[in-house]
Amino acid sequence: MEEPCGPAGAAAPLRGDAEEPKQGSVLFLGGNEVKSSAVVKYSSAPPQAAFARLQEKTDLKLPPANWLRESAKLGPAGTTILGNNKKSKPFSSFGMAYDFIDSVGNDVDVVSDSENIKKLLKIPYSKSHVSMAVHRIGRTLLLDELDIQELFMRSSQTGDWTWLKEFYQRLIDQKWQRKKKSKEHWYQKAILSKFLYYSINGDGAAQPVPSTSKQHQEGPVSGESDETGRASWPAPFEMPSSLSEDPGASNQGLKNDFVRNILWTFEDIHMLVGSNMPIFGGGRYPAVSLRLRDNNKPINVLTGIDYWLDNLICNVPELVMCFHVNGIVQKYEMIKTEDIPNLENSNFSTKVIKDIAQNILSFLKSNCTKEGHTYWLFKASGSDIVKLYDLTTLCEETEDKYQNPFTMPVAILLYKVACNMMLKKNQNKKHYGTIRTLLLNCLKLLDNGRHPQIIASANYMLSELFQLDEPKKEDSTDFPINGNSDESYSEEEEEMPDSDENGSYSNSSDPPDDNKAVAIIKSVGELSVPEKYKSVHRIRPSCAFPVCHGTEERCRLVLNYVLEGLKSVDSSVKKEGDLPAADPSTPIPLKYEDESTSGGPECLEKQMALFLDKMGSFQKGKHSSQSGMIPGSWQYKMKLQLILKSSKAYYVLSEAAMILQKYGRALRYIKLALQCHDTYCCLCASMLPEVLVFLCQCLTLCGDIQLMLAQNANNRAAYLEEYNYQTKEDQEILHSLHRESRCQVFAWATDLFTDLECQLSVSCKCYEAAYEILLFSNLKNQNPEQRIQVLKRMGNIRNEIGVFYMNQAAAVQTERVGNKNVSTTEQQLWKKSFSCFEEGIQNFESIDDATNAALLLCNTGRLMRICAQAHCATEGDLKKEFSPEEALYYNKAIDYYLKALRSLGKRDVHPAVWDSVNWELSTTYFTMATLQQDYAPLSRKAQEQIEKEVSEAMMKSLKYCDVDTVSARQPLCQYRAATIHHRLASMYHSCLRNQVGDEHLRKQHRILADLHYSKAVRLFQLLNDAPCELLRVQLERVAFAEFQMASQNSSAGKLKTLFGALDIMVKTKSAFQLIRKELVAESEQISKDKSSAENTSPNDSSAGLNKEEVLKLLGIFESRMSFLLLQSIKLLTSTKKKIGGINEEEAVLKTNKQVYSLLLRATANKSTTLLERIEVVLSLLGQLTQDNAAGGGGIQ
Repeated sequence: MEEPCGPAGAAAPLRGDAEEPKQGSVLFLGGNEVKSSAVVKYSSAPPQAAFARLQEKTDLKLPPANWLRESAKLGPAGTTILGNNKKSKPFSSFGMAYDFIDSVGNDVDVVSDSENIKKLLKIPYSKSHVSMAVHRIGRTLLLDELDIQELFMRSSQTGDWTWLKEFYQRLIDQKWQRKKKSKEHWYQKAILSKFLYYSINGDGAAQPVPSTSKQHQEGPVSGESDETGRASWPAPFEMPSSLSEDPGASNQGLKNDFVRNILWTFEDIHMLVGSNMPIFGGGRYPAVSLRLRDNNKPINVLTGIDYWLDNLICNVPELVMCFHVNGIVQKYEMIKTEDIPNLENSNFSTKVIKDIAQNILSFLKSNCTKEGHTYWLFKASGSDIVKLYDLTTLCEETEDKYQNPFTMPVAILLYKVACNMMLKKNQNKKHYGTIRTLLLNCLKLLDNGRHPQIIASANYMLSELFQLDEPKKEDSTDFPINGNSDESYSEEEEEMPDSDENGSYSNSSDPPDDNKAVAIIKSVGELSVPEKYKSVHRIRPSCAFPVCHGTEERCRLVLNYVLEGLKSVDSSVKKEGDLPAADPSTPIPLKYEDESTSGGPECLEKQMALFLDKMGSFQKGKHSSQSGMIPGSWQYKMKLQLILKSSKAYYVLSEAAMILQKYGRALRYIKLALQCHDTYCCLCASMLPEVLVFLCQCLTLCGDIQLMLAQNANNRAAYLEEYNYQTKEDQEILHSLHRESRCQVFAWATDLFTDLECQLSVSCKCYEAAYEILLFSNLKNQNPEQRIQVLKRMGNIRNEIGVFYMNQAAAVQTERVGNKNVSTTEQQLWKKSFSCFEEGIQNFESIDDATNAALLLCNTGRLMRICAQAHCATEGDLKKEFSPEEALYYNKAIDYYLKALRSLGKRDVHPAVWDSVNWELSTTYFTMATLQQDYAPLSRKAQEQIEKEVSEAMMKSLKYCDVDTVSARQPLCQYRAATIHHRLASMYHSCLRNQVGDEHLRKQHRILADLHYSKAVRLFQLLNDAPCELLRVQLERVAFAEFQMASQNSSAGKLKTLFGALDIMVKTKSAFQLIRKELVAESEQISKDKSSAENTSPNDSSAGLNKEEVLKLLGIFESRMSFLLLQSIKLLTSTKKKIGGINEEEAVLKTNKQVYSLLLRATANKSTTLLERIEVVLSLLGQLTQDNAAGGGGIQ
C-alpha cells in the first residue's frame, strides 16, 4: 500500500496519479431518478482482495491469527480495514482541501469526510445529536465533526474552550456531563474488526491466539477512539513558528488520512469526499462492500441510508451482507446498490434524500457567509431544531481569538487557495475580486508577531493584483458585480436574515435564549420539503475588485500593501539593535541643490562614473544588507519582491504626474522609485535583465522630468513645494529602505536643481546612464525599442543643450560693445554647442531618424550663421567690408543645410522640415549676397567678381525660395523673391550707369535689369501689404527709363521712352490705392478711439504703413511725374511745330498740360494732408489713364 503523501504543497499531483479515475453512472433508484457519479481522485488502497465467505457457525468472538497484524493485502493494519471505525479527525476536510487546492473555492460545493455527509443527510430520520464545524472558502463549504464531548474534556484539563463550554451549558445543555459509550458499542466494534480479518484471511476457520496476546491487543482497540480523538486536537497556537516558516507544511493534524478521496457529484452538488470504507473484489463482481449484521436486529432506515450512501460515494454496485447471531456466522446475502432503498423495514425515497441534501446545502450557503469565520451546526439529541452559531463572533468576546483552534488552518487554506488562483490570474481576471477577498480574510485571522511570512506574502499578492503597467479597465465585464452565491461571498457585511414564502431563517419568534444563533431550522421535517430552503446569498459590491478611479489611487493601494509587507519582514528580522536609530514618523529630508553648491555639470561626471562603477559591481554579484538579513532567507526574497513592486508603483505615479504636468511631484516619485531600486541593487546578488530594463525606464523618465523642469522654469516655486511634500506612507517605506542601504546612488539624478544648465546636463546624464546600462548589460539587441527611445531622447537633449549654448553665445555677442573682437567665452560656447549638435546628429543617424538629424543639421547651420555674425567687422557705428571669416562661416552654414536636405532626401519624408530647411538655406544665400552687395569687399575683389558672386548667391536663394507651394510661409517667400529680383535689377541698373565701353555687356545688363524689374513688380503686386516696395520699384523703373532716354538722340525714340515711363507712372495707381486704403482705415480707427486719442499715437493704428517712407516716395513720385509731363509737353510742342498738328497728339498734349498744371498747383499748396495729396495723385493718374485709353494708339 502506498504511503500517504507528505507536504500539502506536493500532494495534489501525487494523489492525482495514484489511481485511474473511476467514473460513476446515472442510477435510477426507487422509481425516482437520482443522478450520482464518482471519480476517485486519489487512492492509497492496495489492489482489491477477494473476500472469503466464512463457514457457517464460525465464531467471530474468537480472534483470527492475523488480527491487527500488517498484511500485504491490507496495508498498515487499521488504516484500510478498520479505517471505517476509526474516529474522524476534526481537521480532515482541511487535509483534503490542501491536497486538492484547485477544487476549493471554485468547483466544489462541499469538502468533508463521508461520515459527516451521511450524518447530515440522515438528520430528518435520526434522533442523535449533530455537531459540525462549517467554514466557507469561496463557494466551497468545509465540514468537520466538532466533538463537543472531546472539546470539553480538553477544556477541563487545559482551560481552553472554556468560553464555548460556558456558552453550551448556558444555552443548550445546562447539566452537561460526559456520556460514556456502552460495552455493547465496544463489543460490536471488536466483532466487526475480527470479521473483516477473517474475510481477508481466506481459510474461513477461527485461529485463536494466546490470551495474553489477545488482552494485549484488545486494549488499544477499546481505547483507540478516545486517545486518537484527544491526540488529534491541536493546542491553541502557542508555537506557530513551523507554520510561519513553511506555510505548505502539513502539521497540526492537518494531513489527509483518507484511503480514498472521491469527487462525488450528487444531483447538482459537487463534493470532495474522504472515505475509508473497505472495498473487496467479489470474483464475478468488480467491487463489493462487506457488512456484518446481527440477525436478531432488522435493518432500519438509518442503516439502509448509510449503506446506500457509502456505495454511491465509492461507486460500489453491490453489497454483501453477513448475518450472525451472538457472533456465530449464519448466512450471506447479496444486494444490489439500487435495491437498498427498497429493503424490508428500510424503505426510503432517494428523491427525499436528494431534497435533504439540496436544502442543507442551501441553508448553509445562505448563512455561512463570512470567510474565516467558524460556524457551528448543532442539533441536540432528540431535538428537532437545528441551530447555526458563528463561533468566531462568540470567541471574539473572549480575550484571544487564537482560542479557536480552527483559526490557523482556515487562514492557511485561504492563503493557499489565493496562491493557487494567483498562478492562473492572467487567464481569468474576473477572479481578482475573489483573490483579494480571500487574502484580506486571511490577513484578518493572522497575528503579525506569529505569522510574518504569510502576512508579507499575502500583502505582496494583494499588491500584485493591481496591474500597474496597463490602463485599468472599468468595464462591468471584467469584474461582475452581480451573480449567485457560487461566484462570490461577502467579507465584511452582516448577512441579513433571509426568508421565503414557506419558512423563515429569522429567530424573532424563537425563545430568547436562541438570540446567539445565526440561523435556525425549526423542524428537521422541513428539510424533506423540495426547495424549502433556497440559496439566496448574492454577490456584494464589497467582494468585487475595487474600481480605482485613477492611476494614483491604484498605486497608493499597491504601496499600502507593500508597506504592510515590508513591516512584516522588518519585524521578523532579529538584528534590530544594530540598526541606526530612525523614526518612521520623522520625514526624511528631500534636499534640493542650489547651483552655488551643486558643482555644476563637471561634478555630475564624477557621480555618473561612480554610479556606473557600482552598476558594474552589481553585475559581479556584490551585495550587502545593513539589517543583517540572510541572503536566501524568506525575508530576503520577500523584501526584494516588495521593494521592486514599490519601485514600479512609484514609477507609474511619476509617469502619471508627468502627464498632469506636475513636474515637482513627478521628480519626487521617480526619486523614490530610484531609491527603491538602489536598495534592491544593494540586496540583490545578480541583476535580472528585466530589472535592468526597468532601471533604464526609470532613468529615462527621470531625464524627461529634468528636461521638463528646465523648460518650465517659471513655475519653479510650485515644483519645489511639490517635490518636498511627503506622505507618511512614503516616509515609512523609506525607513524600511534605509534599513538596507543609504539610497544615495541616484542622488545626482533626482535632486531638484535651480540652474537651467545643470538641469539640462542632469537630463542628458540620465539618458546616457540608461544607454550605458543597455550597453554593458548586452540588452541593446534584446530591447531594440528601448534602445531607440533612449537614443532619440539623447539626440533631443543634446539638441536642447546645443540650442542653450548657442543662445548664450548670441546673447554675449549682442552685449559686445563697439568693435571688440570675438571673446574666448563666445568661442567656448560655440564649441560646446557644436559638440552637442554633432553628438545629437550621431544619435539620430544611428537609429536612422532622418527628420531629427536634419533638424539638428539645420541648428548647426544656424550656429554657423551666428559665428559669421560675430565676425562682422565694424568701425564705430559703420560696418566694414564683408570679411573672409563671414564668408567662411556662411558657406559652412550652407553645407550643413545642404546636408540636412540630403538627409531628408525628398519633401515627402517630412514636408514641414523640408520647407523649413529650404527657407533657412535661401535666407543664408540671401543674407550673404546682401552683405556682399551692401558692404562689398572691394579691397580684396574686383567689382565684376563681386557682382558675379552676388548674382550667383541671389539666384541660389531664389532656387530654394518656393513661391508656388501654398503654405503659411508663401507670402514670405513671395516677398523674398520680389526683393531678390528688385536687388538684382538695381545692381544691373547700377552697372549700366557706371559701365563704359563694352556695348554687348551693356545691352545684356539692360535686358537683365528690365527682366528683374518686371518680375519684382509682378511679385509685389501679388502682395497686398507691400505698397511702398511696389512704388519704389516702379520709381526705379522710371529712373531706368529716364537714364535710357538721356542717351537717345531722336525725338521719336525719346517720345516713345517718355510715354513708356508715363505708362509705368500710371501703373503705380494700384500702390497708391493700397496706401489710401490703409490711411482711410487709420483715420476711421482714430475717430472711433477719440476718447483715448491722447494715449494713442497716430502710427499705432497703422503699424503696417511707414508714413515717412510714403512721404519720401510721394515727393519723388511728384517730382518725377512733373518732370516727365514737362518733357512730354516740350517734345509734343516741338513736334507739332515741325510737322503740323495731329488730332491725337493734340489731345494728349492738352491732357498733359492740364495734369501738369493741376500737379503744380497741388505741390505748391503746403497745407494739404498726406491723404489729400494721395487723392490728387490718384485723380491725376485717372485722367492720364483715360487719355491713354482714348489716344494712346496715336502716340505709339
